Amino acid sequence: MENLIPVINRLQEVFLTVGAEVIHLPQIVVVGSQSSGKSSVLESMVGRDFLPRGSGVVTRRPLVLQLVNVPPPGERTLSENGNGMKPNSQNSYPGIKAEEWGTFLHCKNQVFTDFDEIRQEIEKETERCTGANKGISAEPIHLKIFSPHVLSLTLVDLPGVTKVPVGDQPDDIEQQVREMILSYISNPNCLILSITAANTDMATSEALKLARDVDPEGRRTLAVVTKLDLMDAGTDAMDVLLGRVIPVKLGIIGVVNRSQHDINTQKSMAQAMQDEQSFLQRHYPSLASRSGSRFLARTLSRLLMHHIRDCLPELKTRVTVLTAQYQGLLGSCGQPVQDQSATMLQIVTKFATEYCSTIEGTARHIETSELCGGARMCYIFHETFGRTLESIDPLSGLTTLDVLTAIRNATGPRPALFIPEISFELLVKRQIKRLEEPSLRCVELVHEELQRIIQHCSSYSTQELLRFPKLHESIVEVVTGLLRKRLPITNEMVHNLVAIELAYINTKHPDFTDAALVSASVNSAQGETLQDSGRRWKSDRAAEEKTSEEKVKSSGSAYSSPTRSPAVNLLDTPVPVSRRLTAREQRDCEVIQRLIKSYFLIVRKSIQDSVPKTVMHFLVNHVKEHLQSELVGQLYKLPLLQELLTESPDTALQRREAASMLEALQKASHIISEIRETQLW
Repeated sequence: MENLIPVINRLQEVFLTVGAEVIHLPQIVVVGSQSSGKSSVLESMVGRDFLPRGSGVVTRRPLVLQLVNVPPPGERTLSENGNGMKPNSQNSYPGIKAEEWGTFLHCKNQVFTDFDEIRQEIEKETERCTGANKGISAEPIHLKIFSPHVLSLTLVDLPGVTKVPVGDQPDDIEQQVREMILSYISNPNCLILSITAANTDMATSEALKLARDVDPEGRRTLAVVTKLDLMDAGTDAMDVLLGRVIPVKLGIIGVVNRSQHDINTQKSMAQAMQDEQSFLQRHYPSLASRSGSRFLARTLSRLLMHHIRDCLPELKTRVTVLTAQYQGLLGSCGQPVQDQSATMLQIVTKFATEYCSTIEGTARHIETSELCGGARMCYIFHETFGRTLESIDPLSGLTTLDVLTAIRNATGPRPALFIPEISFELLVKRQIKRLEEPSLRCVELVHEELQRIIQHCSSYSTQELLRFPKLHESIVEVVTGLLRKRLPITNEMVHNLVAIELAYINTKHPDFTDAALVSASVNSAQGETLQDSGRRWKSDRAAEEKTSEEKVKSSGSAYSSPTRSPAVNLLDTPVPVSRRLTAREQRDCEVIQRLIKSYFLIVRKSIQDSVPKTVMHFLVNHVKEHLQSELVGQLYKLPLLQELLTESPDTALQRREAASMLEALQKASHIISEIRETQLW
């Protein structure tokens, strides 16, 4: 199981090369207040001075520290001479004679054997990113230390929690540090090493509070109490170390750091470790075996190995899922263009095929949220257009007085013995004309749907168009131009369909009701009404004559000279808007209305059938048949190929990132597959 930590280190290196945190790898994150002794704890586990030290804010960037246990120089020499160790083995380090050394990710192929140089490189890299006046940055520094005296660990040293900004730190420095710390410890696969100084109240520990926010059950939090030797005289940390103040599930470990005086006098780490054990034996004899820097390193290594073992199945699944996702993303980005002519023909042909398939309903991507393509056109023809025509009343806008006026105007100065045919033609043409507007609207709706299919094919079916924005714009322009060119032709044909119906009123149509039959039907229906009205008319006439005789008698002698009445200008007399129609007028109006309705229904049925056929022939089918030839004719030109097939910068960048991430995931999958089940226990 000791091999698990190097495996995680290799995975971390793999994913650092692509600069993405897509996989949350198990690691130990060191959290604590400013000057609580975080850096001192790390140095005691390494056994060397290599971190910047001082007062105030010293750690201003996250430091990802990988400790790698290597064999002593003698064993490495034997392995390089071929005594039982493969040359490419993980434990062979050819060309390095030092016992301990370090490497930085940003200084590739450079080995640091002097730990003072490591400290200087950390300070220089920190100032390069944050400046020399206490600024902080979330960009981490990656340091790997190889030593036979360390246990394999991966730790992250974070800036300490601070309250008041100093130097050129921003006013919200506390919030920035908290967000940085939370971004690391929120990872469910990380262990939290909470550092608290013994000379402070543990109940006010910012590190424990942050850890409890993201790990309320304490399953991945280990507490460390530093500076045990700096407590006030007469007090100790026994209750704190035993968990009586604040219990921590993974335990509380006490350590003694080197003081600033020890650092100034260059007290060795070995001597510091010995002094630490002596102090623990004197003041905490019952806890001496479970405290100290060495016990802390062993505990962290054990916890990290077990944590990696628990996280490994989920890690395998995550890598597999992400590999499939990035393979799909890389496939959608396409390959770089090699042959421009072939690529152009392929894209144009594919777009034309997808366009026609969307109309026919055989496209690979079926829309489920709304009707699209041919289905939408069918809905327009039979639902929208059909229902609009059926909702038109044959006699709408035509009153009985309008019909009577048309009949009287058609007779001229002579009283008519029969109903004039010209009145029927005039009125029925007026009604037929009303069918033209919905027919033209039907053409417009189909044209709009053909425009929408362009965007549908671009979004769902032809991913290549997203790679080449200029080609996409050109294809949209060509198809739009073809549709715009066919629209007036189709409108003209639909207009002609209505004009054809207006040109000749075929009263001999098989479905048209015969005028004689209509007249006979109206006469038979009004027969009884006419007899009653005749009798009533005679009695009314007699009553009117009697009344007129009485008026003559009362006015004097019937032979006396009549009084002169004023002249009446008949042209000034208004035509009555509504009056009671005679029986004959009612019969004539009803005959005309029935004939108009009969003939209008015939024409409406014909228009309802012929307009969709016209739209399909002159617009839809023509576009389907000539789309590819139109695209090839206007776009497949050698001077335009280079310009049209210019890839968008976003797609090129996305392809490179996807390829890098896919390569990293494949390496990670290979590294994880090297772990055998027997190594986990």
